Amino acid sequence: MKVFISADIEGTAGIAQWDEADRNHPDWNEFRALMTAEVVAACEGARAAGATEVVIKDAHSSGRNLILDRLPDYARIVRGWSGHPDEMMYGIDAGFAAAIYTGYHSKAGTEVNPLAHTSNMCISRLLLNGEVASEFTFNALCAAGYGVPSVFLAGDEGICAEARAMVPGLAAVETLDGRGHATTSISPAWSRRLIREGVAAALSGDFAQALPAKAEHYEVIIEFNTPGEAYRASWYPGARTHGLRAIAFEHKDFSEILRALLFLKV
Repeated sequence: MKVFISADIEGTAGIAQWDEADRNHPDWNEFRALMTAEVVAACEGARAAGATEVVIKDAHSSGRNLILDRLPDYARIVRGWSGHPDEMMYGIDAGFAAAIYTGYHSKAGTEVNPLAHTSNMCISRLLLNGEVASEFTFNALCAAGYGVPSVFLAGDEGICAEARAMVPGLAAVETLDGRGHATTSISPAWSRRLIREGVAAALSGDFAQALPAKAEHYEVIIEFNTPGEAYRASWYPGARTHGLRAIAFEHKDFSEILRALLFLKV
């Protein structure tokens, strides 16, 4: 059984400020270690459920956050950014039994995590078929495109609620909740225990149907912070303006949505 892990940092237990997610700030060293520890806990849970191999996509910022020597000997790690449209899911394919998400966070436009955002800080909101979407929204649909179910997520309360609503049977662990510029978090040790136990339980059950619903047609709308960003994106083939600061793109094939996003949201 091969398991794929997409690892982010803004939903890691204890995090509260952007400095802690920034590799150029000294606080990052502590939180890259905490991010790594949550990934290791997920690996251990997968192993306990029978996983023979775990592939981890380091999916935060530079893609070079995880402390490699702490990863188990049955893990492979995808670092950096290839330029492939799968982005945070790069490396996944139909050979994986399940996808797992750690350190995930709420979408742009929400207030349950001071670090809430979607993809980058140029975007005020990202919508898919009329609903405000998160990074998880696109990543779970990406996994589903390969036939891979999304079975477990660890992150803030907002993204956990969204993931459960989107994917039937998905298990989730709430690491923190936020108000304003503050977070209330469970301890890192508590988070690691719940992740380890939660992943093991999720992969030991019947998770084949843990797939988001597919649509016949997809429309993505990117609302940018400035008109200049929208103007630049408007030159992508098939993109159209959608108000003063927004661009829309639609296609029946979700992989084309991912391809467009790779260029539209930069």
